[in-house]
Amino acid sequence: MSELTRRAALHGLAAASLVEGTLQAESSGAALCFTSAVEMARLIRARKLSAREALAEHLKQIERVNPKVNAIVTLVAEMAAQAAAKADEMQARKEKMGPLHGLPVAHKDLFETRGIRTTFGSPLYRDYIPTEDDLVVERIRRAGAVTIGKTNTPEFGAGSQTFNKVFGATHNPYDLTKTCGGSSGGAAVALACGLVPVATGSDTGGSLRNPAAFCNVVGFRPSLGRVPNPKAELAWLQLSTSGCLGRSAADLALVLSTIAGPDSRAPLSIQEAG
Repeated sequence: MSELTRRAALHGLAAASLVEGTLQAESSGAALCFTSAVEMARLIRARKLSAREALAEHLKQIERVNPKVNAIVTLVAEMAAQAAAKADEMQARKEKMGPLHGLPVAHKDLFETRGIRTTFGSPLYRDYIPTEDDLVVERIRRAGAVTIGKTNTPEFGAGSQTFNKVFGATHNPYDLTKTCGGSSGGAAVALACGLVPVATGSDTGGSLRNPAAFCNVVGFRPSLGRVPNPKAELAWLQLSTSGCLGRSAADLALVLSTIAGPDSRAPLSIQEAG
């Protein structure tokens, strides 16, 4: 395991403040949930950690902490368990593994996810289940990550706070009475609380950067076209860019490298590999 950093210690304090008493050390499991995505991916590749073990510990952390912060609003534990088992079987057969192999991931509830409810934070789409993945989701899935659920967002991502009429508000992990920012607030809180090591988001006017700052994680807005959006038919959608958040710059770079790169369906995409 990597040396404990000040940022990791603060994340631990954030999660601990939300659980009665302390994160007793069920806590070897809780500690795993604050391991960097880069290190967790290395442990999985080295067979020191299985995808199923990683998933199990994150599901326990979600059960402990998510009811207090409301970061993950749709949880697909059974689907994730099947994907994690498949990831371990692939590794046992020595098949090629992607850079995110076995890592649990949660997607912002603005991204369409095949077979998983996608509400856009709106009552109009409360029961909408897409039949295909958005490009970001597809690329992360192909990189080997295990989708664990969806994170909260304001309705249609419009706002710098994270609340809606479908799921209510997401709370700041350091003070439940304060805002977590938005619109990728669910993703930022999920990372800060160790609910996932990897999370996606999007940014029009600060929606990756604002909640990252509020929740002590890392987020930045990629240049327009770095992460293409083939569905940006409407002019205002072209103002937004897809991206990710992480608990460190290295984690963010790992995920960005899997979602960046050109797509022939997106004329504005930058013609460089991720």
